[in-house]
Amino acid sequence: MTAFTATVTVRLKRGVLDPEAETTQRSLERLGFELDDLRSADRFEIDLDAETADDAAERAEEMAERLLANPTIHDYDVEVAERE
Repeated sequence: MTAFTATVTVRLKRGVLDPEAETTQRSLERLGFELDDLRSADRFEIDLDAETADDAAERAEEMAERLLANPTIHDYDVEVAERE
């Protein structure tokens, strides 16, 4: 077994209301920053042991689909890196 860290980033799909991001975007614009769009996201770092990086990614994707994200309103990305 190899030690991996899977990073799962969960964000609302485009078109789904994101009040936190809207408030933050307005505040940034008041500070003089020009933005086209802003979306908030949650990031989960999961340390796990697996045979391969693909196995670790598969397990992290299952976690995302079953608990971390609601596929109806969320998109998510999974990245896996070997832990040193």
